Amino acid sequence: MIIFAIDYLNIVCGFFMLQVNNISFQYQPEIPTITDFSFELKKGEHLCVMGESGCGKSTLLKIIYGLIDTDKGNIFWNDIQILGPKEYLVPGMEFFKYVAQDFDLMPFTSVSENIKKFLSRFYPEESQKRTEELLEVIEMTEFANVKVKNLSGGQQQRVAIARALAKEPELILLDEPFSQIDNFKKNSLRRKLFNYLKEKEIACIVATHDGNDALSFSDKLLVIKNHKILALANPKQIYKAPKNKYIATLFDDVNEIKINGETTLLYPHQITIVPASKHKALIKQCYFKGSFWLIEAIYNDQKIFFNHSEELNSSSEVSFVFTK
Repeated sequence: MIIFAIDYLNIVCGFFMLQVNNISFQYQPEIPTITDFSFELKKGEHLCVMGESGCGKSTLLKIIYGLIDTDKGNIFWNDIQILGPKEYLVPGMEFFKYVAQDFDLMPFTSVSENIKKFLSRFYPEESQKRTEELLEVIEMTEFANVKVKNLSGGQQQRVAIARALAKEPELILLDEPFSQIDNFKKNSLRRKLFNYLKEKEIACIVATHDGNDALSFSDKLLVIKNHKILALANPKQIYKAPKNKYIATLFDDVNEIKINGETTLLYPHQITIVPASKHKALIKQCYFKGSFWLIEAIYNDQKIFFNHSEELNSSSEVSFVFTK
C-alpha cells in the first residue's frame, strides 16, 4: 500500500515518467548495439542523445517506442511496461510518437490531410483548429493544401513532426528531426517546436549530431560512445567540463594542448590573443566564419585553433593566453 502511494505520488508530481532500466540489445551475436543503458525522464523534460553515427542513437529510440525487444532490462512509462513486437501484433506505444528519418507520409494527399490522419472525423472544427495550430508551429501554413509528393525533403520532415504531435503524445521521439531542413528555417523551427513542447508539457527525446539542439533546448544530455553511456548530465555542465576530447568535439572544434606536462581541453573561444605572453604561436591558416575568424596555428609543435575578430597574416607570430 505504501509502495502504491509512492508510485502514485511520483506520477502526479511528474517524477520519473520514463524509466529505462539497464537495457541491452544487439542485432548480431557478440556485437553489442546498446549496453546497460539506464536513465529517467520526467513529465515535459527534454533529453538530447548524441554520439557518432552507428553508436546506437536510433536503436535506443526504437526500443523506447516498442519497435524492438531488448535482450536485457526493462522500460516503464509510469507503471506501464513498454513491450516490443513479441508482445504486440502492432508494435509501438499509443501514448508515444516516433518520427523516424524515413517519414512514412501519405504522398498523394495534402499536408493538412496528413496531419488530420490521427484526428477525429466526428469533430471537424476541432480537427481543423488543431491542424492550423500545428501548421503554424512547423511554419507551413501556406502549404496546407499542397500534396506531400510535391514537397522538398525538409518540408516533408516538418509535416512528419506535425503529424506526430496531432494527438498530443505524452512523449515524442525525434530521430535527427532537422537533418534535411535548411539552416535559415532550422533555427526558427527549433525555437517554435521546443517551446511548443514545453508549453504542452510533452516529454521529448531527440537523437542528433547538432550540439545546438542539446545546449539550447534540452534539460539533459546523454552521450554514447562504443554503445555505452559515456556521459549523462545537464548539457551546460558537460559542455563546460567535458570528460574527454570526444565529448568536447560534439559541440565545437577543440584543442588538446599540453601545458606544464598536463593535457588540457580548450575550445577556440578559450584562447585569446594579447600583446605579450610567454605563449606564442605561428599562424598557418585563417577561415572566415562570419562574425569572427577561426585561426589555425602551431604552438609547441601542436596544431591549435582559436577565434579572432579579424584575419591574421600567414606565418606571422602572435602571443596568446588561455581563458578557461
